[in-house]
Amino acid sequence: MAILGGGVAGLSAAHELAERGFQVTVYEKRGEPGGKARSMPVPGSGRDGRAELPAEHGFRFFPGFYRHLPDTMRRIPVAGRDGGAADNLVGTTRLLLAQAEGRNELVGPANAPRTLEDLTALHRFLVSWAHDVGIPADEQLRFFERLLALMTSCEKRRFGQWEQQSWWEFSKAEQRSEKYGKFLADGLTRSLVAARAREMSARTGGYILLQLLFDLTRAQGDVDRVLNAPTSDAWIGPWVEHLRRLGVTLRLNAPVAGIDCVDGRIEGVTITLSDGSTETVRADHYIAALPVEQLRLLVSPAMRAAEPALEKLDRLVTRWMNGIMFYLREDVSLVHGHAIYIDSDWSLTSISQAQFWDGVDFDGYADGRVKGILSVDISEWQRPSRRTGKVAEHSTAEEIRAEVWSQLKEHLNEPGNEVLRDDNVVGWFLDPAIEFPNPTSVTNLEPLLVNTKGSWADRPEAATRIANLCLASDFVRTHTDLATMEGANEAARRAVNAILERSGSPAPRCDVWKLREPDLFWLPRTLDNLRWYFFRRPPRSPLRVRDDGSVGPTGPVAALLVSGLPRILNVVRRRS
Repeated sequence: MAILGGGVAGLSAAHELAERGFQVTVYEKRGEPGGKARSMPVPGSGRDGRAELPAEHGFRFFPGFYRHLPDTMRRIPVAGRDGGAADNLVGTTRLLLAQAEGRNELVGPANAPRTLEDLTALHRFLVSWAHDVGIPADEQLRFFERLLALMTSCEKRRFGQWEQQSWWEFSKAEQRSEKYGKFLADGLTRSLVAARAREMSARTGGYILLQLLFDLTRAQGDVDRVLNAPTSDAWIGPWVEHLRRLGVTLRLNAPVAGIDCVDGRIEGVTITLSDGSTETVRADHYIAALPVEQLRLLVSPAMRAAEPALEKLDRLVTRWMNGIMFYLREDVSLVHGHAIYIDSDWSLTSISQAQFWDGVDFDGYADGRVKGILSVDISEWQRPSRRTGKVAEHSTAEEIRAEVWSQLKEHLNEPGNEVLRDDNVVGWFLDPAIEFPNPTSVTNLEPLLVNTKGSWADRPEAATRIANLCLASDFVRTHTDLATMEGANEAARRAVNAILERSGSPAPRCDVWKLREPDLFWLPRTLDNLRWYFFRRPPRSPLRVRDDGSVGPTGPVAALLVSGLPRILNVVRRRS
């Protein structure tokens, strides 16, 4: 079994196959596995026998709705951890929404929306935040009603109607105020899922936003999780060791140079070796776990003829989302969780790492001065900065550093309260995937696949029509439907299941789960399915937002349906 690519998808596929007794070799172009999830040392930062400072492509974020990835992590043995690497996940307790030259709002979790009262609490959370940024009250109600419309829509409508609309269109941002569009329609989505409201589908963008909002109101400690150490120490390193113990062979510094397809089968894959020579790899089955920007360069005319879906890979869109890390002399915790700089020009989010890295000895890094790490993700690389007028994509590394630090200070520092000080910065590190061959030509070796409206039709299934080729990457059709580690892991499971079917293996299939939705919406979605299937009628939610901010039924019939929902659900569960 040959797996092309050693990122999260490739390692996930190798894990599932090795557990089922397959002989697996993973071919990875870098000198270390893990893809975008890997940690990396800051070159030359170690002093007097100390370790080099840890750095990342971007901070790791494990929302509560993730199921596939934590399941895999629980099967990665870690000394002293009964739950494996999953026990290295720690929950955050707060979220900071920071405005430029404005008030900072701390929001804590409440409970999962299972009742109308829970929905009311969720709505009031949105209202309190929207009020602070100056969104008119009636527009706040309209936004929540848009979320209700999505929550109560059946799956056929989501794909047949909302998939074809952008989130901007669906949220009716063009008809609302500037602040509605800036903060609700565009700001939340760009900061949380690195996508543009005018481009991404309402189905995916809205659904993931709902999952995150549900997580924000879940009181079980799984709202938002981060690792308790650098990613490679807490997760990737133990994972690779476990895979090797299972018999997986990892071939590093072995990029794929070509894929030979003959008569609808892969006959071999050409690998480039470190000395510049090549090697032909032959296997019974191949899993391409490569990012879309790499795979589409390798897809030959013969492959496109054998699997027409591969032709559509050229339509998928990638953008930049990369991280920069600031190493601090004195730790600045900010908040026990993530900070969203909601109106920042470059759509910044950050987390202060030291407070979660309880077992990490910072004295053992660099020259011993670093006591805190502020890890920042830059999601918008093409919007001009108000301060300099430059976009990140056309800035030098030093200009990016200066501008990001300036935007952070603009959002966090207030008169008499200087949260971030220039003299507290010991050093910084920009994701090396951003390359600067000259001051005006910057490239990104690891862009991020972004969702666009209608792109579901361009995404292939994990099992291709090529008899011995499966795909495992975040561009594959999954329930997650977003470029995330969770999506990559789910895609790998689908690819492995396809191989198990094709090879006639009796081994158990990998679990694949749908995203969870509150039971409250089961009946409205069932009714909407009838409206869509038989009449193609517009959606009509049985729930509405009242003038006092509470959520209730739209009329007597809806009230009867909602009041009888728990009993109906119990009957359905007993019968199933």
